[in-house]
Amino acid sequence: MSNSRADKNRKVRQEALREQLSAQGHVQHVIDISNKLANLEGEDLDSLAIQRLKAAADIKKGLIAKYLPDLKSTELTGEGGGPVELEAPNINFIPVGNKD
Repeated sequence: MSNSRADKNRKVRQEALREQLSAQGHVQHVIDISNKLANLEGEDLDSLAIQRLKAAADIKKGLIAKYLPDLKSTELTGEGGGPVELEAPNINFIPVGNKD
């Protein structure tokens, strides 16, 4: 039972962290950095500034992945945290044309 309580507590902490990270505007900051690197704001950047912006974007992307994970790495669970159950579709073949 303590394992279940520990799991619930961990999920609560994870959700609180995701909400906090989401509220901090990391996605918008990565977009701003991208615009600076693309020189859409008319500002010339030296090599050091570019390296710093890339490092900041990488850090922000890591934080974003904490609350917006890549779809390919998202774990799917079924009801109650169990496996996902799928039903195979029933396929009926209907012949077309004459049998001659």
